[in-house]
Amino acid sequence: MLSLITGANGFIGSHVTRFLLQQNEQVRVLVRPQSDRRLLEGLPVELAYGDLRDTTSLSDSLRGVQRVYHVAADYRLWAKNPRDIYESNVTGTRNLLEASRKAAVDRFIYTSSVGTIVPPHPRTLPDEDTHLQLSDMIGHYKRSKFLAEQEAFEAARQGQPVVIVNPTTPVGPGDWKPTPTGRIILDFLNGQIPAYVDTGLNFVAVEDVASGHWLAAEHGKVGERYILGNRNLTLKQLLQILSNISGRPMPRIRLPHAVPYLAALADSLVSSLLRREPRIPLEGVRMARHKMFVAVTKAQKALEFHPGSLEGALERAIHWYCDNGYVKTPLRPPVAGAHTA
Repeated sequence: MLSLITGANGFIGSHVTRFLLQQNEQVRVLVRPQSDRRLLEGLPVELAYGDLRDTTSLSDSLRGVQRVYHVAADYRLWAKNPRDIYESNVTGTRNLLEASRKAAVDRFIYTSSVGTIVPPHPRTLPDEDTHLQLSDMIGHYKRSKFLAEQEAFEAARQGQPVVIVNPTTPVGPGDWKPTPTGRIILDFLNGQIPAYVDTGLNFVAVEDVASGHWLAAEHGKVGERYILGNRNLTLKQLLQILSNISGRPMPRIRLPHAVPYLAALADSLVSSLLRREPRIPLEGVRMARHKMFVAVTKAQKALEFHPGSLEGALERAIHWYCDNGYVKTPLRPPVAGAHTA
């Protein structure tokens, strides 16, 4: 079987690529000619050069393909030109769906986001049956993913074999940019988180997210979505686990949300004057006002998705950051085996 993966040079996509190779599948990856491909080095994959906004390159990349894993996304909480986010995430998804329809692809797995499921003020744990409106989305990234997910739903209603997965917050090795969540881990390791706010997320090992994509391709129902997640943790709980693993001290000060919000406003003003990306994205601070906790039972029952140790995934992430020069000072004690259940 030949599968095409978009975003294979990214955090989740590189792990999906490795997992499919472990299943002895043939893998073709769609990459831009100038993209950073460090996470694909040494892997037996076929390179297809193209762009989600270039329909001709998509048609060429889909020749002979049975399955598409559309993992690519512009994941930023700030952009100088927000239109770029929509062009990549919405228009790019629409283009790939249409090209896949013409190529008669057997299965199309769309990687959405748990952000399209969690409302700003949930009264109960949201799940796959929680349906929101565009007005519920905070920021351009979430809005773009919501609109792209609607494209996937519509394609399924029109008869395309589309299955949607909604990863929560993946952690683990290979987050080289890093993502906003990886930045939290890295900032903690480098002593740059002196305090925390009362927020929370659902976390999952990135390797489990990769296997969940394959399970969705194998067992998912067309037109349905599946949350790929593991444990709901407050930010304080996450930092405590990181402290247990790394030996770094746990911050003791809990800040009211108004403090980072004001800091983000000031940072945004300075950044706009200096024409640089803000260190504290305002959208991220607005998102942090709400805990993004979810129920994860559907994928466990329908796909037999059984994620492993979250502490183990965080330990692998810490090892990777240390081994690749992201951590400025050595950790104590050695991280191996330091996590707690």
